[in-house]
Order: sequence, then structure tokens, then C-alpha cells
Amino acid sequence: MSGFPHLLYLHGFRSSPKSFKARVVQQRMEQLGCASKLICPQLPASPRAAMELVLTLVERHRDNLAIVGSSLGGFYATWLAERFGCRAVLINPAVDPLKDLDKHVGVTTAWHSDEPFEFKREYIDELAELKVARITRPERYFLLAATGDEVLDYRDMVAHYAGARQHVIEGSDHAVSEFEQYVDEVLDFCRSGTAS
Repeated sequence: MSGFPHLLYLHGFRSSPKSFKARVVQQRMEQLGCASKLICPQLPASPRAAMELVLTLVERHRDNLAIVGSSLGGFYATWLAERFGCRAVLINPAVDPLKDLDKHVGVTTAWHSDEPFEFKREYIDELAELKVARITRPERYFLLAATGDEVLDYRDMVAHYAGARQHVIEGSDHAVSEFEQYVDEVLDFCRSGTAS
């Protein structure tokens, strides 16, 4: 498994590296003997701070990198893939989080702990700076989208990633609760070579 790229996993809004999908990826990477290649940071609420952290973590791996992003992490993964020219797998990605996150401004808690999570209004402007209007190389992307996503509309995802490899799951949910069924397909795409 020495040919496996470094894999950056980006969790979703209010989530963490303890999320179900992040743990499934971590377990599979361990089974493949590639645990040391996984980069799975806790992202700060500020999109600008989140991307500054990620850029610092992956700087030395940018020539041999693949990204998996879930929900808001998929939005971030798209910006990063355009910047680095690497492969990205997007799991129920937020295509335009600007229209949905206004209602989340304020203090709440993270999903996997009682830690306070504050989403400030200026973070919406920071998100706007990261929006990719149109992907440039669809072959770099693999979309895993569920028609049963109760948070985001899979049709927006399918349209935004037109021309990319797509696996539309009939039913399921935003979390893709049966993600173990798809993790090998996700990792195979990441491993199949970084687009030049």
C-alpha cells in the first residue's frame, strides 16, 4: 500500500474526526496498513481558519494527496481540489452552504461532544470566498450522494458535479448510515492516481 496517497478527511458542519464516516475511513485505512497516511483534523468553525489549518497540514503532501469531504467538508474539499489539482470524493456535499447556514448563526454544541460551537455571521462571508462556481476537471471528482438526504438536496449535488463520477444512492440519509458499504469504492477512487 505504499502507493496510497496521503488522504485528507474533512468532516461536516458541527462534526468532528469522531464522526461515523471518519471512523469508518480510519478503520479501513488501518486495515490497509495506511493509517499513517490519514490526515483528519478537527476543523474550527471559521471557514478561513479551517482552510488555513488544512493548508498547513497538507503543504508537504500536496503532490500526493486525495481528499474526502462530507457535507460542509465536501464544499471545502472542492475548493482544495481546485487549488491543488488533486482527487476529491464528496459525500453529500454542501454545494451552496451560504443559503443554509444563516439560521445556524449563534452558539450551539458540537455533535460529538458538549463543547460549545459558535458560528459567527462573518463566517458566511468567509464561506463565500471559498465558493467554486464550476469545477474545472470533473474527472478529479467522485460524488457519493443520497436521494434520502434530509439536510441537502442531492439534485443540487448531481448538477454541480456534472461530468464527474457519480454514485447516487437510492434512499439512505445525510449521514450515509451504511457508509461501510461504500468506503472501498471511495478509497479506490482516491488511490487510482492523482490527476495531473
